[in-house]
Amino acid sequence: MRRCGRQGRCREGSGSASSSAAAMWLRGSRGTWRKACGRCDWRCAAPTASWRHIPLSGRNPALLEALGIRPHVLVLNKMDLADPRRQLAVLEQLRQQGCSHVVFTDCQRDVNVKKSSEHNILVIGVPNVGKSSLINSLRRLHLKKGKATAVGGEPGITKAVLSRIQVCEKPLMYLVDTPGVLPPRLGDVETGMKLALCGAIHDHLVGEDVMADYLLYTLNKQQQFGYVQRYGLGQPCDHIEPLLKHMALAQGRTQKVKVLTGTGNVNMMMLNYPAAAYEFLRDFRAGRLGRVTLD
Repeated sequence: MRRCGRQGRCREGSGSASSSAAAMWLRGSRGTWRKACGRCDWRCAAPTASWRHIPLSGRNPALLEALGIRPHVLVLNKMDLADPRRQLAVLEQLRQQGCSHVVFTDCQRDVNVKKSSEHNILVIGVPNVGKSSLINSLRRLHLKKGKATAVGGEPGITKAVLSRIQVCEKPLMYLVDTPGVLPPRLGDVETGMKLALCGAIHDHLVGEDVMADYLLYTLNKQQQFGYVQRYGLGQPCDHIEPLLKHMALAQGRTQKVKVLTGTGNVNMMMLNYPAAAYEFLRDFRAGRLGRVTLD
């Protein structure tokens, strides 16, 4: 994979996303929600994607096949972390793909979470886009009750199709949470990287250093230089190594490493680059580097 720095210089990357590993993630769950869609009497479905960064890459095309002719609404969650300047362009691309019913939400603050008519609604989508958060937000807003389904910042929190969860009294409405499922094959490596950056794939399947490298490339490409101010840099970085070194030094991230010498093993303190890369990813996912849309 080629990388381009902020000044347009290109170089070869050191790794790529593991599309085969991504395809294996939650493979067993895929048949579960297919059967649920096929045998249930759902009148409506709510496919969920992350408006946070990947409103296009975060959609699973296999879900359209499973839905058949059922009416559905595309919920783009985590709107508070996305670049609002990209909203009209994304809506136009979705319209060209035949998706005309789109809702932007922020389920942490219950923004744009509204009532619906009486329905049993199946909530489906790729991992870690906020399906469980959507259910909890509706329940909190309309029933004034707490969480009914567990949420987390990593894929795989929901491991099975759960029972119906009431989210509204008038009109009566039930939602069903489902495990996130990736498509059997990812279209390209870059799509896999975007999914990984947004937590749809476990970090260790791709590598925090590779993900941090791609994230820096993307931020520079979009001229999103919020990381410069956050980490106290003098100017944007073209390469990931100086950035991680600066972060590790500034945050005191070190680790003990045994070095074999002629007189025996010697313990040395070295900078912990993986820990710095992980912190870089965490800041991005939490919106601390600015509002960014990867698509």
